Amino acid sequence: MLRVGFIGLGAMGLPMALNLHRAGLLVGAWNRTPGKAEALAAETGATAAVTPAALAAGCDVLVTCVSADEDLLEVVDAVAPALPAGAVVVDCSTVAGATAGEAAARLAAAGAGFLDCPVSGGTEGAVAGTLSIMVGGDEADLAKARPALEAMGANIVHMGPVGAGQAAKATNQVMVAGINQAVTEALAFGQAQGLPMDKLIAALEKGAAGNWFLSRRGPTMIRGQYPLGFKVGLHAKDLEICRRMAGELGVKLPLVEMTLLHYERLEPASAEEDISALFRLKSDMFSPGGE
Repeated sequence: MLRVGFIGLGAMGLPMALNLHRAGLLVGAWNRTPGKAEALAAETGATAAVTPAALAAGCDVLVTCVSADEDLLEVVDAVAPALPAGAVVVDCSTVAGATAGEAAARLAAAGAGFLDCPVSGGTEGAVAGTLSIMVGGDEADLAKARPALEAMGANIVHMGPVGAGQAAKATNQVMVAGINQAVTEALAFGQAQGLPMDKLIAALEKGAAGNWFLSRRGPTMIRGQYPLGFKVGLHAKDLEICRRMAGELGVKLPLVEMTLLHYERLEPASAEEDISALFRLKSDMFSPGGE
């Protein structure tokens, strides 16, 4: 049986780790805040590792889901000396393609494989085990890690070599920005027209404008509720990666630039809210004195 460890028990990571447990694959976890790993251990019987290296030593596959590029490289440096030969690190974070390449190189020097496997589907997909997983890396490493990926996601697509998964995720994040802009602005417009908003969403979601975000986030945002699926702060971080990638091609992406600007205009506390909180800014446009 494949032995899988998990590092990073945040809003996405914890339900992903639980799905690995349900598949009978999870042997242990580590988190920067020890209490989260200890709670998971109490619930599942898996080990709450004292250090990343202690966890890595007993794993065939090690899944990471951390917030930033420097966090990933710090974890890689911590686990590389301890990983068994032939082990594979599966990184489900969203980082720059160059960071994925650097992580792969450091692990290769230690005799371990690496897959960049960013995910899409929000916290709902993480809980349900229906995430879409975009994979970059060697096919042999993917074959070894596939049982773990299948426990966490319903759509696993091999995009190409290391870094290709992150390029695909960056593409996804640009599209998410456009969808967020379109849905929040359109619903704010409809609200300003005095339309019955529940009926409006029911009409729109079955037509050409229908989409996941409208159906899942529309009913809550029109009530001023923003249940967390994907944090504003994390999307802004991801869009900064997209901005750098586009800049390397000598291009500026209008959707990226506009969304970053609009996120900056939200109150600071919104960084911890779901991206549908952009609806507040759009609604303000229709208020007296609004922009």
